[in-house]
Order: sequence, then C-alpha cells, then structure tokens
Amino acid sequence: MTAQELLKTEEAIGFVKEIFAKELSSRLQLSKVSSPIAVLDGTGINDDLNGIERPVGFPVKALAERRAVVVHSLAKWKRVRLQELGIAAGRGLLTDMRALRPDEDYSPIHSIYVDQWDWEKHIGPEQRTPEFLRATVEQIYAALLATEAQVSAEYPDVTPVLPKHITFLHAEDLLQRYPTLTPKEREHEAVKQYGAVFLMGIGGELSHGEPHDGRAPDYDDWSTETESGYRGLNGDILLWHPVLQTAFEVSSMGIRVDKHALVRQLALRGCQDRQELSFHSRLLQDELPQSIGGGIGQSRVCMFMLRKGHIGEVQVSIWPETVRKELAEAGVGLL
Repeated sequence: MTAQELLKTEEAIGFVKEIFAKELSSRLQLSKVSSPIAVLDGTGINDDLNGIERPVGFPVKALAERRAVVVHSLAKWKRVRLQELGIAAGRGLLTDMRALRPDEDYSPIHSIYVDQWDWEKHIGPEQRTPEFLRATVEQIYAALLATEAQVSAEYPDVTPVLPKHITFLHAEDLLQRYPTLTPKEREHEAVKQYGAVFLMGIGGELSHGEPHDGRAPDYDDWSTETESGYRGLNGDILLWHPVLQTAFEVSSMGIRVDKHALVRQLALRGCQDRQELSFHSRLLQDELPQSIGGGIGQSRVCMFMLRKGHIGEVQVSIWPETVRKELAEAGVGLL
C-alpha cells in the first residue's frame, strides 16, 4: 500500500470517528469529558473484564512507589465521574478511552491496544428495565445507521449493508436454537441471519450451567431476573461484517449494578472481599448514581464502516514480525 493510500485511510478514519461521536452524543445526550490512561491500584476502579486479564502496572515515584495500572476500560471510573460532575438524570458523559490489554490474543479483530468511545448515562431506578435497555440500544444503532449513510455518501465505494432495525435476542434464545454450537458459533449463525443483533444476558449462567461469555461482577447487571424468566440487563451489539463474513462485536454495554445486584454478583463469583474497596463501598452506601453505559470500539467501528479486514488497518499497534510479513504479502497495509 502506498503512502498516499495510507494517508487516505487515515483521513477516512478521522471522518468516521468525528461523525459517529457526534451522532452518539446527540442521541444519548452526552457531554465530552477527559479521562485517565492509568488509575491507582487497589481502589476497585479498573475494569476486571473477565477477571483473569493482567493490567500493565508501574510504581509512581512521587507517591512513595504506590502502584498504578493502565486501564482496561473505564466502566467503573465513569460512574464515579457522573457523581463528581453532578450530571443530571437523562444526561451522560462520553470520553475517548485508550487502554492496553497485554493478555489479548492477536487476531484480525484483536490487538493489545484498545480505543473506545466510553460512555455513561445517569438514569433513574425506574429505568432499570429491559425496555429501557432496548430503547438505548436502538438509539446507538440509529447512530451507526446515520454514520454508515454519511460514510457511503463521502466514499461511494462503501455500500450500506446495515438492516433498518437491530434484532434483540437473549443468550438463552441462542442456546436453545443452537444447542450443539459454541457461543461464538451461535453468534455467527444469528448475526448472519439478521445482520445486526443485540445479544442480551451475557455473564450469568444459562440453562446448561455456563455463561455465554464472561463479565466482571461489579459493573454490568447480568443477574437481575427480567421477562420470561431470563436474567440480565446487559449485552453486546453484533454486526455482520461484509469483508470478514462473520459476526462482529462493536459494543459491550448494559445497565449497571445497583447495590443489590452488586452483592449478589460478588457472591456468585466468590469475591465478596471487593465490598471493602473504594468504588464498591461507595456504591453500597448509595453514593453513586444509577447508570447505563458501555464501550464502543473505535477501531471496530472504523473497520466496519471502511470495510477493512484487519484491525491493524485502522489503528497503530505492536505486531509480531510474522504477522507483518503475512499481511504485507497479502497487500494489507498496517498503520
């Protein structure tokens, strides 16, 4: 790929990010805020993801060598920030999150560098419902539709492929529909059929005794019973990627735990000791607002909107030399 082609890609990435952030902020009533690249360890603020990933850590000389960690995401930090900024119910915040996840396995859609639009919105207790979750997802999906239309108008070689509406399914629905398939295979089949799916109830055990995928116990609510005996007020936005020909996750999000869900989920995961941490104790003492929030992958959205088949085409990261050579031979230009 020539230098001129790489520059055109960079310009297109900037266009996608500007348009989507504007569309998302308008629909969800979000204000742009600054955010940290690292937080102090031992506060409970960093996102534990699936609970096994190691954060990048370092001692801070000016704090008597106290350890800090590079964020995995800002799931819990944003909720604290809602309270600190006094953001009213019905409004929220949006930030550009930059993270490092060194335990991530390399693939066409994964690298150790993560960039997200991290957002969080203050809600009332009465909005902790599947109906409100679905309505919020539809607003995000409308932002994706509007972005795809504007990208297609600016770059005519990008043909719109998103369906007009996103389909809502529960992880239990997929288990019953495809009982012999793995979770990723179930996602593949469902998203291939519908084009865009919000898959609900990720993190809690399904009827066969296993979760669809892992979720930390202290941000998304994956245990509250909802309609039809299902559980979970969270999920993933999955799109059918026209180049990769597979289900493609662009967002993980959900209504956040209240104090009852937090106690329940910490017990289910056997980590009740976290209740003593700063974030958790503040939540248990009703010092933090109820909220809904999530992360939307910036590189993922750019991959989808610009029809790129490898995440290295839309972000700068560290790649093994074997991957660089293989992609160069295939004519794929890494940034």
